[in-house]
Amino acid sequence: MKQVLIKGGHAYIEEVPVSVLEPGKVLVRTAYSCISPGTEMSGIVSSGEPLWKRAVKDPSKVKKAFEMFSSEGFQHTNAVIKGELESGNASGYSAAGVIVGVGEGVEGFSIGQHVACAGAQCAYHAEYINVPKNLVVQVPDGLSLDKASTVTLGAIALQSVRRASPTLGETFVVIGMGLIGQLVAKLLTANGCRAIGADLSDERLEIARIGGIESVVNSSKNLEDAVESLTKGVGADGVIVTASAPSNSEIISAAFSMSRKKGRVVVVGDVGLAINRNDIYLKELDFLISTSYGPGRYDERYEKGGLDYPIAYVRWTENRNMEAYLQLLDDSSINIDPLVNSIYAIDKCSEAYDSLKPENTSRPLMVLLRYPESNATEKTKTKIFTSQQYNFKKTKDGIVRVGVIGAGGFATATLLPVLKSLGSMFEIDAVCSRTGHTAKKTSLQFGARYATTNIEDVLSDDNIDAVLIATRHDSHAYLVEECLNANKHVFVEKPLALSQEELSSVFSTYENLSDKLVLQTGFNRRFSSHIAKIKSFLSDRNDPLILNYTMNAGYLKPEHWVHGPEGGGRNIGEACHIYDLFNYLTGAKLVNVSVSTIGQKTRFDVGDNFVATVTYDDGSIATLCYTAMGNKRYPKERMEVFCGGNTCILDDYKKTILYAKKSTEFKTKNQDKGHSVQMERFYQNVSQSEALAIPIWQQEQAMLISYKVTDMLNAVV
Repeated sequence: MKQVLIKGGHAYIEEVPVSVLEPGKVLVRTAYSCISPGTEMSGIVSSGEPLWKRAVKDPSKVKKAFEMFSSEGFQHTNAVIKGELESGNASGYSAAGVIVGVGEGVEGFSIGQHVACAGAQCAYHAEYINVPKNLVVQVPDGLSLDKASTVTLGAIALQSVRRASPTLGETFVVIGMGLIGQLVAKLLTANGCRAIGADLSDERLEIARIGGIESVVNSSKNLEDAVESLTKGVGADGVIVTASAPSNSEIISAAFSMSRKKGRVVVVGDVGLAINRNDIYLKELDFLISTSYGPGRYDERYEKGGLDYPIAYVRWTENRNMEAYLQLLDDSSINIDPLVNSIYAIDKCSEAYDSLKPENTSRPLMVLLRYPESNATEKTKTKIFTSQQYNFKKTKDGIVRVGVIGAGGFATATLLPVLKSLGSMFEIDAVCSRTGHTAKKTSLQFGARYATTNIEDVLSDDNIDAVLIATRHDSHAYLVEECLNANKHVFVEKPLALSQEELSSVFSTYENLSDKLVLQTGFNRRFSSHIAKIKSFLSDRNDPLILNYTMNAGYLKPEHWVHGPEGGGRNIGEACHIYDLFNYLTGAKLVNVSVSTIGQKTRFDVGDNFVATVTYDDGSIATLCYTAMGNKRYPKERMEVFCGGNTCILDDYKKTILYAKKSTEFKTKNQDKGHSVQMERFYQNVSQSEALAIPIWQQEQAMLISYKVTDMLNAVV
C-alpha cells in the first residue's frame, strides 16, 4: 500500500506492507485523510534540520544518545542514529474510510461501515490503517467522508471549548485563526457565544468572517483595546489560544490582559508560557490547558487496550468528542466548507505539504489527501521486497538466515546491529512488525530481503533458518511454539514465557519435536567477558557461593506497559536475567526461593523494590536486591561474589576486580553485557550442532524462579 513518510524536510510516498488485522482493532481502507497544518508541518521542518538543532529542541533524546554512547560506544550509537535519520517517519492522525476488517473483541462495527479514525500512532496518511476501537467512530449516513476525515482536528477544537465551559451569551477571543482556531470559533458560535477572531493574517480573518465569525481583529493592531471596545470595557469572558509561537510569551500575557476579572484562559497551541503571577492573581483568572482531543488521550489502557471510561463519570472522552463533532457537521450546526481549500490525490502528497510551507504566501487552511477507491474484497499485500534478491537461494554455506519478528527500540538499537556486525554468520532475511512502515524502514536499515506485517510470511519461508523474537513479552511463548512447529530455530528475547502454564506448553512442544531445534532465551549477562572472567576465576572452587546482586533499575510510571499484561511485571520481565546468571555461576539446581518487599506503602509498584534470595543444592546462596528507589548516578548493576577466601566485584559490566592472593582488575572500554557473544553462541548451536549455549533446564529454572518471586510479591498485595 502507499503511505506518506517524512524525511529530510520533505514528504514522499513509500510502498509498505499492509498491517494485519489485530484483536481490538478495525482495518480501514482510507478514503480521505486530513493534514494537520500545525503539528505535521512542524514535523516536516524538524526533519530537515541539522542534528544539533533537533538536539537543542529535545534534550531527552540527547540524554538517551549519551547513555547509549557511554555503554555501547560511538560506532554503535552513530549507526543507530544514522539509521533513524535515514528511515523516515509516518505522519498523519485524522482520517476516514470504509471498514474492511473487524478484529476479535470489537463490537458495534461491521465490514462496509463508513468510519472516522484518530490517533498519531495509527491513523496515518496511508491506504489502509489499523485502528483501536476507541479511536474509531461511525460516520453519520448523510455526512461525506472528506468532511469526516477532519474528525481529529474537530475533536481537538471541541475539547478546548469544553475546557473553557462557555455559557450562552458569553464573549470569547480566539487568538490564532489557523485551522484549529477557525473550528474553535465556529463551535463557540454554535454554542450561543460571541467569538472574536484574532490573527496576523487578514486572509485568515476574512475566511473567518465569511464563515460566520462577525468580529475579527488583526493582532498586529492594538488587540487589547479592540477587545475592550467590543466588550464595552468588560473584557472577554474567556480567551482560547490556538496560535503557535513556542518562544513568544507575549501571546499568553495578552490573553490574560484582555480577560475580564474571574475569566478563563485556555491554551491549545504551543506558545511561550513565561507567566507573570500578577497577570493572573489580580484578576483571579482560571488558566487551563487543553490536551489534544479529550480524556483518554495518552492513556494506553484507553487508546490501545479498549478500556472505556464510564459516561456517568467522564462524559466526554476523545471517542465521544469525535462522535459529537461529526454530529455537529451532519446536522449543519457548523459548516467547514469554507475551510477545505485543497484536496490532493495521495500520489501528489509532496505538493500538498509544499502548499502548507511557511514561505508559501497563500497557504491553505485545510488540505485533504484523497485515496483511490478499491474493491472491498481485494487482497491486501502484507509483504514488500526491499532487496533485489527476489529469487534468493541458499548459496552461502555456513550463513544462518534470520527472520526477525518485532522491530521495537531494543531490537533496532541492540539486537539487529549485533546481527549485522556478525555478517559472516548471519543474514537478516526478513523483518516482521505490526506496522508496515516500521517493518520496511527496519528492513531497509539492516539490509533484509523483505518486510512484512504477517508472521506467516516468516514461518512459511523455507529460506529462513532461525527466527529472532523481539516482540512484547506477552506474545513470546505463543510465537516460540509457532516457530518451533514451523521447524525454525528460535532466539527469543527474555522472558521466555509469562506464566508456568505457558512455559510448560513451550517445553512440551520442544520435547515433542521430531528434529531437535535450538531454543535460546536472550539471557545475555552470562555471555559477558566480565562474567567469563568471574566464571574462570571460580572454576576450581570446592565451596558454595554467596552472591549479592544489586539492580538499580530506576523508576517506571505505573502505566508503563512492563507493569501491565503485556509486560508481566519487572521481576518476570527483567530480573529473570539475574536469576539466569545465578544459575550459570552456581551450575546448581534450585532448592528454595524467599522474598522480602517494602510492599505498596510508597508510590512504587509492589514489584519495583524487593529482595529475592535463592538457595541451591550445592549450598550456594544468591540474593538479588532489585530497586527503583536508587540514584541514577549509582551503577545500574553491581555484583559481589564470595567463595573460598576469594571475592569478585562486578561494576556495571565495565570493571571487574578479582580479589585473591594477588588481586587483578579487568576493564572494558564500553559496557559489555554479552549481546554479541550470545549471538555468536546461538550461531554455533544452529550451524555446528554444539550443546545449547544455555541448557534447557537452566532456561526453565530461571523462569520458574521469577514466577515464584512474583507469586510471593503478589501475596503481599
